Amino acid sequence: LRCGMRTTKCQLLVTSLCVMLLGLSIATLSTVMHYGLHFTLISDISMDGNSYRVIHYRAFYFGICLSMTLILAALLSSAATVRESQCLTAMGFFCFALAFCGLIPAACWRYTHSTEVEDSMMDVYDFVYEEVRRNTSSFRRHELTDIHKAFLCCGKHSPFGDTTNVEHKTCPPGQVHDAGQDCLREIQDFLKKHMDFVFSLVGVAIGFTVYGMTLTSFLWFSIHFSSNLDRKGKYVLQ
Repeated sequence: LRCGMRTTKCQLLVTSLCVMLLGLSIATLSTVMHYGLHFTLISDISMDGNSYRVIHYRAFYFGICLSMTLILAALLSSAATVRESQCLTAMGFFCFALAFCGLIPAACWRYTHSTEVEDSMMDVYDFVYEEVRRNTSSFRRHELTDIHKAFLCCGKHSPFGDTTNVEHKTCPPGQVHDAGQDCLREIQDFLKKHMDFVFSLVGVAIGFTVYGMTLTSFLWFSIHFSSNLDRKGKYVLQ
C-alpha cells in the first residue's frame, strides 16, 4: 500500500505541475483573445442584434474562471500530496471535478455551435461593408479601413456589382484589389485557426482533469487505509 501511495504521489505531483501550466496557458490565451486587436475591433463594431459581443465576453470570463479552478486544483493536490491530508485531497478532487463539469459543456458547444462565432464575425463585416458601399456613414468607412488593416485583406466578392470604389477608399495603401484577399475568407481562416487551438487545449484539459480525479481519489483511499493500518494493533493507556 505504501509503495502504491508513493507512486501515486509522484504521478500526482507531475500531473499537478502540468495542470498548473495548463491553467496559466488558458488564462494567457483568454486574455490575448479578449484584448487582441482582431477580436476587440469586431466586438466594438458589432451591432446590438449581433451575438459576437456576448460570446466575446462570456468566453473571456469562462476562460479565467476555468484557469483559476485548474490552478487551485493543482495547488491543493500538491499540498495534499506533501502533507498526506485527506481533506486537501478531497478538495483537490472537487476542483478537478468542477473543472471537468465546465469543460464538457464547452466541448459540446464547439460541435453544436461550430459556425456561430464565424457567422457573427462575418455578419459584422458584411454590415459595415454594405454601409460604406451605400455611402451612408463616414464613420463606418473608418471602421472598415481598420478591419482591412487588422486582417490584411481587401474587400469581398459582392453580388451587388462593382465594389472597386469602396476598396480604393478603405484598403491599406499600396494594396491592389486583385492581389488582396477576400476579407470574409480571411476572417473565417483566422478564426478557425484560433478555435482549433482553443479546443485542442480544452481536449488536453479534459484528459488531465480525468487523470487528476483518478489520482486524487486513489490517494484519498490510500491515505485512509494506511492511517487505519497504522492504528491497528496499538494500545492506548487510560
